[in-house]
Amino acid sequence: MQYDPSDLKPRERYKVLTSFVLPRPIAWVTSIGPTGVVNAAPFSFFNVFCEDPPLCMFAANLRPDGRVKDTVINIRRTGEFVVNMTDEPLARAMHESSGDFPPDIGEPDYLDLKLAPSTKIAAPRLADAPFSMECKTWKEIDVNGDRLLVMGEGIHFHIRDELWDRAAMRVHMDRYHPVGRMFADRYCRTDDRVVFPPAEGAKTAV
Repeated sequence: MQYDPSDLKPRERYKVLTSFVLPRPIAWVTSIGPTGVVNAAPFSFFNVFCEDPPLCMFAANLRPDGRVKDTVINIRRTGEFVVNMTDEPLARAMHESSGDFPPDIGEPDYLDLKLAPSTKIAAPRLADAPFSMECKTWKEIDVNGDRLLVMGEGIHFHIRDELWDRAAMRVHMDRYHPVGRMFADRYCRTDDRVVFPPAEGAKTAV
């Protein structure tokens, strides 16, 4: 089966891409509004792309009624945000935060999510997140006027203590239970894992 993307409507392209490019990590982005309201919104068109500098990127489209999302408004005003990762205990709250909230109602306050101050930026982080990355906007890319690609430079990391082996610089995978986005209202757990031996590369005769 084949498709030429130009033969599909945008919604149909979205369905194809999100049906097969999965599971996708979720950026649960916290930002702060002009009156101090803290916004928390999940974005699954997201990943990290570089370590020097540490860059991440997420895509924010317009709301169905054409309004710009609060996250984008806040980031464009302040140039900063926090990417919080989600694990199983936080998954339901993360999903609920994807609903429609007016700008004067912050998702963390409404959903009883604990906040903690960031170290280098004004936007707070989610206190119970397994990993949070304070970000400054590195670059914005407008896509067709209805979607914004936000690239952030990570300027400070927060890691839940029990998840990290500082000496080995390695995560305790038996303690970290992230969730991934599938499509629509479907998510996946990541505890069913496979370990392969090191790849040997091409074998050549001596």
